[in-house]
Amino acid sequence: MRALIVDDHPLVQAAVANVLAQLLPQMDIAAVADCETGLELARAGPEPDLVLLDLNLPGASGIPALKLWRSRHPATAVVVVSAATDQATVLAAMNAGAAGFIPKSSSNEVMLNALRLVLAGSRYLPPEVLARPAGNQEPARRARPSAAPSLESLGLSPRQFEVLKLIAQGAPNKTICRELGLAERTVKAHITAVFRTLKVTSRTQAAIEASKLGLVDSAR
Repeated sequence: MRALIVDDHPLVQAAVANVLAQLLPQMDIAAVADCETGLELARAGPEPDLVLLDLNLPGASGIPALKLWRSRHPATAVVVVSAATDQATVLAAMNAGAAGFIPKSSSNEVMLNALRLVLAGSRYLPPEVLARPAGNQEPARRARPSAAPSLESLGLSPRQFEVLKLIAQGAPNKTICRELGLAERTVKAHITAVFRTLKVTSRTQAAIEASKLGLVDSAR
């Protein structure tokens, strides 16, 4: 497996490389300081299986840089590793196709678990970001309602709630099918119903709304 770290801080490159080496000792790890060099390296091949992308880079940066990676290398899992942890940035990155979003303040253990989740085919969202309402950096306990609404009041069936919990954990459709013993067409129908009920248009938004409503603790 080949991984590419795209970050202009040598200390961050070394720290992330250390985590990757713990994850898979045989992993081929490269590091570059800007997006353009990383894209050129990936184009020359072999294409990386995993990219750890900072959003604050010289040259191409931010969400446009992430979109470049997703358009040119759609088979590569791109995980954002960023100092920015506001919900708007996290949501924008996930909606742009990031496989995960790991705050730079995360411990090695958290990063390891997040990368394991991504390599297993799921997506990772930081629980502390999920738990806070957009534009608010206050702890989750101040943002959550005192009591979660009932499933009946929301219009969710017990099965749809189970699907929502798995979405909030970053599970892809195939995993939901396996966990709940459902056909993929049925899972897709439940997801459509969940989106309609929560008035959202993406899995990331559904996970955030579920957390804000107190329906799930967090995405792990």
